[in-house]
Amino acid sequence: MSQSEREEPEFSLDAVRREGLLAPSGAEPVVHDGTGRVQLSFTVEDKEAPPAQRQVRVPPGVSVFDSASWNGIAIDSTCGGHGTCHKCKVRVSPATAATLHDQRTFTPAELDAGWRLACLVRATRDHEVVVPPLTTRPKAATVGVGRQVILRPAVQKRYVELAEPTLEDQRPDLVRLLDAIDDLEPVPDLHALRRLPSVLRQADFKVTAVVVDEALVDVEAGDTTNVRYAIAFDLGTTTVVATLLDLVTGTPVAVASMLNKQQPFGGDVISRISATMLDPAALGRLQDAAGQTLATLAEQVCREGGVDPQHVYEAALAGNATMTALALGIDPEPLGVAPFVQSTATPPSVRADEIGLSLHAGARVAIFPALGAYVGGDIVAGMLATGMDRDKRVRLFIDVGTNCEIVLSDGERILSTAAPAGPAFEGGAIRCGMRAADGAIEVVKLAPDDPDVQIGVIGDVTPRGLCGSGLVDAVAELVKVGLLDGSGRFVSDEVAKEVAPGLSDRLTFIGKERVFVLHRERPDSDPAEGVVLSQRDVRELQFAKAAISTGWTLLMEELGLEHRDVQQVLLAGSFGSYLSAASAVRIGLVPKLPVLRIVAAGNVAGEGAKMALLSIRERAGAVALLEEVTYVELSDRSDFNDRFVDLLAFPS
Repeated sequence: MSQSEREEPEFSLDAVRREGLLAPSGAEPVVHDGTGRVQLSFTVEDKEAPPAQRQVRVPPGVSVFDSASWNGIAIDSTCGGHGTCHKCKVRVSPATAATLHDQRTFTPAELDAGWRLACLVRATRDHEVVVPPLTTRPKAATVGVGRQVILRPAVQKRYVELAEPTLEDQRPDLVRLLDAIDDLEPVPDLHALRRLPSVLRQADFKVTAVVVDEALVDVEAGDTTNVRYAIAFDLGTTTVVATLLDLVTGTPVAVASMLNKQQPFGGDVISRISATMLDPAALGRLQDAAGQTLATLAEQVCREGGVDPQHVYEAALAGNATMTALALGIDPEPLGVAPFVQSTATPPSVRADEIGLSLHAGARVAIFPALGAYVGGDIVAGMLATGMDRDKRVRLFIDVGTNCEIVLSDGERILSTAAPAGPAFEGGAIRCGMRAADGAIEVVKLAPDDPDVQIGVIGDVTPRGLCGSGLVDAVAELVKVGLLDGSGRFVSDEVAKEVAPGLSDRLTFIGKERVFVLHRERPDSDPAEGVVLSQRDVRELQFAKAAISTGWTLLMEELGLEHRDVQQVLLAGSFGSYLSAASAVRIGLVPKLPVLRIVAAGNVAGEGAKMALLSIRERAGAVALLEEVTYVELSDRSDFNDRFVDLLAFPS
C-alpha cells in the first residue's frame, strides 16, 4: 500500500496537548486553519521612557511570546516559553481563553482585564498587547523556538580597584591588574597594553578589565560592568538581519534588516559564484558589498539602541557556505562545481575590521561552521536554535528558499540535505512575481460560488504582484476549489463552470497562455494589466515543491519513517515564517499532517547567532553538531529523478 493510500488517523487535540496548559472545559483555544495573517499591536511600557508602539503581522497560531521575540520585543521569561516560570505577563485585548496556568498566575479580576501568559496565547485574530516593563534581570535568556540559554557570554568584565605603585611595590601595570582578577587568566592584546598605563592613572587605578574568551582586549576607566553588547548577523543571500544584544540581560536592544548589497551580482548563490568565475575582480567587489551591508546594519542598530559601537565587543555571523566565503574574501568557485568542496567547515573567528565592521578595536566575529557546500552555517545555527539534537521527537526542519535546506531527526539520528527549489518562492520566474514588499499579494482565499477573490496585500495598498506566500496560497486555493487538477493543469471552461461557477470567469488567456485573474482594477480591465497566475507559474511552483518534498521523502525513507510519524515540522526563514501551513499541506510541500504540528519557526539562523553570543556552551554545541549530523547528497541518488516526477502532482 502506498503512503497516499494509507489511512491517516483522525487528529485529536487531546493527543498532543501538554498537561496543564489547556483548561479542562469551556476555555479551548480557537482552532485555526493555518491561513491568513493576524496583526498584533504591541504597546511596550518602560519605567523611564514613554511607551513604545510596534505592529507586527504573523501567521495565525503563533504565540504572542514568539511574535515578540522575532521582532526584538523583550518579554520577561526564563522557562523557554513552556508556561512554567509565569513571568511573561501581558495584557491582551480582546482577551483569549484562560489556560490552567493563567488561572494559577492571575486573580479573577486580572483575568477579566485580559492578563495572560504570552507564551500560551495563540494569536488567531488581531490583538492589542500591552507589555509591562521588565521587572527583573533574567538569569537566562530565551531565544529561538522553545530553547532556554543559560547566560554565559564570552565577553566578561571585571571591575577592580588597585593599589597605586610605590617604590616598595614596583609590579608592572599588567601584573598589578591581573593579580586583582582572581577568576580569569586573560592574555592581553596590543590594544589593551597601549591603553593600560594612561587609563590606570587617569582613573586613579579604578578600572574595568574587558575580557573576550581568553583575551584582555581593553581597560576602561571606572565601573563599566553594566555595558556589554554584541551583534548577531544572519547573512542571507537576499536579506541580512542584525540584532544588537545586551549581554548583561541577554535581551535584544534593536533589530534591523536590509537587502544584501550583493544583489546586482545575481539573486542566488550560483549567480554570485559564476560572477567570480567570469571576472577575477568580482570577488573583491562581492566582499566589499557584504562588508558594506554588515556595516550599515551595525551602525543602524547601534544608533537605534543608543549604544556606542565601541561598546560592541563581539559579533556572530551565520550564513550559507557561499555567503560566508564571500564575506571572508574566499574564492567560492569550488562550492559551485562538483564535487562541491568547502575551503573549511569551521572558519576561524576574525577581527571585526577584517569584514568591514567598525566596532571595538578588539572585537572579533565568530563564524558558524557548515555541514556542507549547501547546508551551511545558517542551518547549523537554525538547528542549534531549535534544539534538533536535544529533542527526542521526530522533527522535520525546512528552510524554504532558492536552495532549500532540510533536516530530519528521529530523536536518535539526524540527517540533512539540500534541494534546489529555484527562485519561485522569491517571486522569481513568476509572471507577476515580486519580493515580499508593499503591494505584494501575500494571502489568497477562494470560495467556489463567490466571484470575489479575498486577498491580503502587504502594506494594504493596491496589489502590484505576487510574493512567495501568495503564490503558494493561490495555487493551494485553486486546487481546493477544483480549478487546478491534480497534475497542475487548469481545468476546461466547462469543468470550471461546474465546480466553481463564481470564479470560472476569472479563467482566461493572455495570448496563448491560460491564466487566473487574481486582481484587476475594473471588471473590464485587460487581464495583462492586472495580477494573474499563469499556467507556467503553477509549473514553476510544482518544480520547487517537488524538489523539496523529494528531499524530505528520501530522508524519511532513510530513517524508516512515514508522514504520520512526524510530530513537528519547523518552517524556517523569512519565507517559511509567513507560509500558510494549510496551503503547504494542500500542495504537498510538507507531509500531510494537522496544521497544529506545523510551526513557523521564524529567523532561527539569527536566533542561533544570538545563542552563540549569549552562551559559550551553545557556541561549542554548534561545532559539536558537525559530528552528530549526517549529510545526504541528493545529486548522486539514482532514485531522485523518479521520486521528483512522482511528487510533481498535487496530493488528492
